[in-house]
Amino acid sequence: MNRKLIDLSHIVEHGLVTYKGLPAPILCDYLSREDSRSHYSGGTEFHIGKIEMVANTGTYVDSPFHRFADGIDLSELPLESLVDLEGVVVRAQSVGRAISATAFKNVNVKGKAVLVHTDWSRHWLTDQYYEGHPFLTKDAAELLVEAGAAFVGVDTYNIDDTTDGTRPVHTILLGNQIPICEHMCRFDLLPDSGFRFHAAPVKVKAMGTFPVRAYAVLDK
Repeated sequence: MNRKLIDLSHIVEHGLVTYKGLPAPILCDYLSREDSRSHYSGGTEFHIGKIEMVANTGTYVDSPFHRFADGIDLSELPLESLVDLEGVVVRAQSVGRAISATAFKNVNVKGKAVLVHTDWSRHWLTDQYYEGHPFLTKDAAELLVEAGAAFVGVDTYNIDDTTDGTRPVHTILLGNQIPICEHMCRFDLLPDSGFRFHAAPVKVKAMGTFPVRAYAVLDK
């Protein structure tokens, strides 16, 4: 089959600030190529890297455990909720910061990965990215649950309004076993529908969030 792959993830690199106030990742050598030469035959060398980071780094998926102490963690997320999902893009670039249920009312989201295109990712790696971002409202989250969405991804700083300490969208979606993906990008390269979506994190026990290589598969 003739397919096209679209990468929907940001690059994780040393010093990257994803979420303001959280530490940037530290990338370094655990075993450098130079040091490895003493372990192997002449002309043979290996590199083993080391990374120290908080889980909310780059493009990442939230499992229910991120919000709820008794929620399922990364290791318990069913693959069916993360990969080979039918995808749909909701274009919300022009509706203002607060994206309400109205943006989703005429979209069939049942069983699908719903990707909300705000175009905020254009500010990635700038100071603007952390201020005044678009977000979903409580009624939008309620509609997505009622309509049967399987996964919700956004190309913005946070799916919630960060001035609201109750975090209603995280609470509603994760409380209904719907994974969330934040800090996505390149939604402009996707059609509104007709693609498959994948975003599987590492299978880590007792952790709620982890970076992913999210991508879409399009039939040419």
